[in-house]
Amino acid sequence: MDDSLLLQCAATMGVAMVPVLELRGAIPFGLALGLPVELTYLVSVIGNMIPVPAIILFIRQIFRWLRKYRWWDDKITKIVTKAHLKGRTVRKYRIPGLILLVAVPLPGTGAWTGALVASLLGIRMQHALPAIFLGVLLAGILVSAAACGIIALF
Repeated sequence: MDDSLLLQCAATMGVAMVPVLELRGAIPFGLALGLPVELTYLVSVIGNMIPVPAIILFIRQIFRWLRKYRWWDDKITKIVTKAHLKGRTVRKYRIPGLILLVAVPLPGTGAWTGALVASLLGIRMQHALPAIFLGVLLAGILVSAAACGIIALF
């Protein structure tokens, strides 16, 4: 693999790790760089999954620590409130709901939100991680198909 291809893969993976952008932004980004769709899909899925275990394991402790500061307390409250609203489907259907929350490639969904919801609802890593991974795989298929013009999502 030449340096240019490696750099393009790393950049695409980096975009996939960013909250909000995630895989939804990484796949079009990678394709715009000229990466093949299969490689773009692979590095986007990997990049999107990298932060998930840390979010599941540590987000509640991080929020607890940040709440000590007044400026962060309001922001954390808003994030948690939104996560609980997004988590209604997850609360009702558990693992299938978590897969669906992650798989639908719309703003406010995705691996970051799924990991946050799983953590706040106390879904164990051994159940949350495979569900989020499956949701990321499905979202990646939808976004790849839309980016390649196979389906129209928007």
